[in-house]
Amino acid sequence: MEAFRVKKVLNNNVLIASHPQYEESVLIGKGIGFNRKKDEIISEESAEKMFVLKNEKEQEQYKKILPFIDNDTLEVIISATEMIRSKMESHLNEHIHVALTDHIVFAINRIRKGLAVKNPFVSETKILYPREYEIAREVVDYINESTDVYLPEGEVGFIALHIHSAVTDKQLSEINQHSQLIAKLIETVEREFDIHLNKDSTNYMRLVRHLRYTIDRVLTGEKVNEPEKLAFFLKQEFPLCYNLAWKLIKIMQQSLRKPVYDAEVVYLTMHLQRIQNKIL
Repeated sequence: MEAFRVKKVLNNNVLIASHPQYEESVLIGKGIGFNRKKDEIISEESAEKMFVLKNEKEQEQYKKILPFIDNDTLEVIISATEMIRSKMESHLNEHIHVALTDHIVFAINRIRKGLAVKNPFVSETKILYPREYEIAREVVDYINESTDVYLPEGEVGFIALHIHSAVTDKQLSEINQHSQLIAKLIETVEREFDIHLNKDSTNYMRLVRHLRYTIDRVLTGEKVNEPEKLAFFLKQEFPLCYNLAWKLIKIMQQSLRKPVYDAEVVYLTMHLQRIQNKIL
């Protein structure tokens, strides 16, 4: 196996190394830099237990964050990232090292200053990404046990989105945009029905998941079959739900800037009717 050669130790947990295949890389791992000497050889086999940042842009961003993190906090973040990788049992986009480290450091600093940031999408995130949310909760529990801060529930939601981004290779900004769109669609339903949906209810969970899958289908251009007879029936029997479904579809089209197939109205109407039926 090819080996890494130490070029520079940045701190106990981070060093810069050269590699025949990756060229210059940032190696991240608990205690990886401790007592390392320049030109020391690190086998690639042992480096598999560490994180390797190969992307040059990611390397520079990570190096810029390092001066703002004390060794103890960095060790906690590295262990948390390792926890995510082992529990998800899948490849993580290396951007997670920059994005998650940056997020956790600033979250800890905000909490210490008494400036917690509210997360308006906690309920939706929990429904949309249950596995990521479960692991994010373990990460937050671990951080709270290992540091002098207490990260609130909202941070579980934020970290879950970082995990989902790393697993799916999707940009966090895109995931956030879709969360905001779902929240806007839910607000529209509540306003039109003049209700406040119970976020723990099965119907609410079904609606949120359905909206997410609809967004995914719109983005991939996947077409669903249109049952014409059912469409006619729903339009006649449940005009309020049918018209609201069209309103939601138009909001999706404007936000995603892609066409939405008419058949989506049928399935969305059925979800809305189920919710309306519960409140009548």
